[in-house]
Amino acid sequence: SLRWRSDLKCWVVCDKYWLGETFNKMAVPRLANRFAGISISSSRSFSTTPQQNITLKDVRLRLKSVQNIRKITKTMQMVSAAKYSKAERELKTARVYGIGAQALYQKASLPKEVDEQNHLIIAISSDRGLCGSVHSGISKAVKARVASLPAGVKTKLVVCGDKARNILQRTHSSDILFNMNELGRKPPIFEEASFIAEQVLDSGYDFDHGEMFYNKFKSVISYSCTPMDIYSLKTLSTAEAMLQYDDVDEDVLRNYHEFSLANLIYFGMKESACSEQSARMSSMDNATKNAGDMIDRLRVKYNRTRQAVITTELTEIISGSVALETKE
Repeated sequence: SLRWRSDLKCWVVCDKYWLGETFNKMAVPRLANRFAGISISSSRSFSTTPQQNITLKDVRLRLKSVQNIRKITKTMQMVSAAKYSKAERELKTARVYGIGAQALYQKASLPKEVDEQNHLIIAISSDRGLCGSVHSGISKAVKARVASLPAGVKTKLVVCGDKARNILQRTHSSDILFNMNELGRKPPIFEEASFIAEQVLDSGYDFDHGEMFYNKFKSVISYSCTPMDIYSLKTLSTAEAMLQYDDVDEDVLRNYHEFSLANLIYFGMKESACSEQSARMSSMDNATKNAGDMIDRLRVKYNRTRQAVITTELTEIISGSVALETKE
């Protein structure tokens, strides 16, 4: 059926046959043939802004939606605050392992620059988002490091967490040695770090030098993407300080090297987990405040729209009453 739209100054087809905001005779041949004898003006396209076509129902639904979002962000902020407190306590213990593992490389007088052919990069992230630039910062640092390596150096990536993997896979999919997921749902444990270290050593990739990128926790509102050097067993055994000892058993050195690598990964995972929870807590707190500001603006808009509707209805009632009195 057709009906005349005085505001659009054209005939329009019933809502069942609407195509967007304008009716084009050429867009629907079947309907065009059916109503070929009727002149339909479709040369003028129109668009209405939300301010011109807003209703009380629209504002009410938007207000309810934002209120529900604020409840979610507030709950996530409270959960992250509880997880952050636990992660900060566990980080104090994990730092002891990390400092002890780094002491091996420092006391062995290993060189900062190694003549390498194979380079390894371990990126520590997690599977969960809504925490600011925690994961994107790690990915950017890894990309910059890969680009800065000399030509001819083979690079392999070990990515811990789906968030960093999704970013790095777009540009460095062929360089990813393996990926570890299911991280971030629970606090990191030493068994996970040991498994990652075992997979690195058993992967068959004989690296000369490596780096681990993780988010170093500084304060509740501050963290930094930090690289940490990782050396192979071959580089460690040929270090200048290690050559001074004649009675160092090869198996003992290999076991201690594997244990140190696991400790470093565990340390990096704990640092990143604490940074992630603090960043998520801050992000959800900001989201809750922004939702509150939006709710205030929507309430003002709702009251203004409601007042306009009431004023319009009163005007129509008064006009009708005056018209009846005049007629009588």
